[in-house]
Amino acid sequence: MIILKSPDEIKRMKIPCRIVAETLQVLREKAKPGISTLELNDLAEREARRHKAIPAFKGYSGYPFALCCSLNDQVVHGMPNNHLLASGDILSIDFGVVFDGFYGDAAITLPIGNVTEKATLLMKVTEESLDAAVAAAKPGNRLSDISYAVQSYVEAHGFSVVRDFVGHGIGKELHESPQIPNFGLPGKGVRLKPGMVFAIEPMINEKGSEVKVLDDGWTAVTCDGGLSAHFEHTVAVTEHGPEILTKL
Repeated sequence: MIILKSPDEIKRMKIPCRIVAETLQVLREKAKPGISTLELNDLAEREARRHKAIPAFKGYSGYPFALCCSLNDQVVHGMPNNHLLASGDILSIDFGVVFDGFYGDAAITLPIGNVTEKATLLMKVTEESLDAAVAAAKPGNRLSDISYAVQSYVEAHGFSVVRDFVGHGIGKELHESPQIPNFGLPGKGVRLKPGMVFAIEPMINEKGSEVKVLDDGWTAVTCDGGLSAHFEHTVAVTEHGPEILTKL
């Protein structure tokens, strides 16, 4: 069952979503060669608590950190550590908080120093596929129109869509119904209506779509060693169209 949010609840969700967006902007400025992902994690947690918010991921199903930091061929759920970022890396940062009983969730992928043209294109296409997905999240469309928007855009540029991880509803829980794959035929699934709020999150690989989870039980990596990028917004469906809640 998809839980519809009232206009007042969506207004309340804007606060944690803004905290997430502002924190990601701070991390964007700090993610340079020579800093560790553990330092970024600690910074994100401090930012959340400075706003009286709770890091959403820390303790979720036993996850020990505030951030997910996925480096290069890591797709999602990478765990922060003391390894120092180097020029040429790309880093996906996924962050969420809970405030006043509601969640916000977003992700960005950042170039560290000078990266290859292929890495730059991968990040650009992934972010643009999120833009296309958001545009499809309007009343009257079907849920799979969001999925198709991602897949059709990404594959037209020669990249592949991760199929093992999906977007989701969000609200008073971090993960609510429905699941939102980043692939599929258009015109399928429930019809979108005002009050639905989704975390839409394309995860796109440079090469093949296959992924595997490492022995830590969290970190997902590409099977072929290719790069992966991840962008995410929390998006409300309104009568006027999609509204990105995690956009500054």
